[in-house]
Amino acid sequence: MDHLAPPSSEPLTTPLHQEHEALGASFTDFGGWLMPVRYTSDLAEHHAVRRAAGLFDISHMGEILVDGDEAPAFLDRALAGAISAIPVGRARYTMILAEDGGIIDDLIVYRLADHEFLVIANAGNTRAVTRALTDRVAGFDAIVEDQSEDHALLALQGPAAEWILSETPGISELSPALPEIRNYGWGSASFEGEPLLLARTGYTGEDGFELLVPVGQAAALWRALLAAGEAHGLVPAGLAARDTLRLEAGMPLYGHELSRDVVPAQAGLGRVIPAGKTGFVGEHEPRPGAPVLVGLAAEGRRAGRAGYGVYRGDERVGEITSGALSPTLGHPIALALVDPDAADAPDLAIDIRGTRLPASVTALPFYRRNS
Repeated sequence: MDHLAPPSSEPLTTPLHQEHEALGASFTDFGGWLMPVRYTSDLAEHHAVRRAAGLFDISHMGEILVDGDEAPAFLDRALAGAISAIPVGRARYTMILAEDGGIIDDLIVYRLADHEFLVIANAGNTRAVTRALTDRVAGFDAIVEDQSEDHALLALQGPAAEWILSETPGISELSPALPEIRNYGWGSASFEGEPLLLARTGYTGEDGFELLVPVGQAAALWRALLAAGEAHGLVPAGLAARDTLRLEAGMPLYGHELSRDVVPAQAGLGRVIPAGKTGFVGEHEPRPGAPVLVGLAAEGRRAGRAGYGVYRGDERVGEITSGALSPTLGHPIALALVDPDAADAPDLAIDIRGTRLPASVTALPFYRRNS
């Protein structure tokens, strides 16, 4: 996700905006969209996802269809990953890069059929991704179509997610069965007679599903999931909980850890480019001395926030990109871009409004679910 707003002066709203208002949500402008930041409390919603389940509206995300006989070869050229190697029924995390290797966006690509792919882009980056794909498709027998206005996207996340889906009325014709959909796999179904795609993906570090449904069915599916999940502890959850959940899971956020000024290896994501892959847009030389992403853990209750400096002694060696007091772990955590020679330093500190808070580099993710 990112903070690049569309040209409109007024923020956009999702098809579920009235549902959020009815639930008493507080809203914030995010990536040019008016999105629910919380319904009750950030902590309650965060803990619900870790212990039971939370339901998120992520309809601000973009859905871009790529289809055609040469779609696999085109996406291998246009994106960083080995897209043609994705089996039908599976998905892959990848990136679309600028010519110099900077990150235009991080994406999830689903292979729907031999020559048909669904690209999920981050909110304010959808136009940039569509434009880049459209520019790069020249010479390939493939089409690029932004279908974002046709779909709503919901995320059901937490250990009870599969139970809740199995008990949700209106969902039928599921193939394969829910237990057979593995992580980064997807299945097809119908909801009240309309097509429904269920993907075992998410942005919280928990088990869960993301559900793609036609706009006209979004409100009915939202209500059906909340009703089915009430007995399991399901709550609607907003962006505040989503942010602390993804931070605990060590997942990068566009506009914070990822940007046009960062190449994948700096963010610890060099793996998105397969070993030996050449000839793709954004192929680049290493950047010696460029800042690298690390996880930082500290004691106490005061957390470093985005933009706060990271120091080794009196030398500023980096900057926090995301930080919070971890609701699950009970101590401050942060992601930071730091000088490479400070990435293993044992004696770093975060400057919090003039006070230096000792911090140690720690392996990511900060939190990992048991199963």
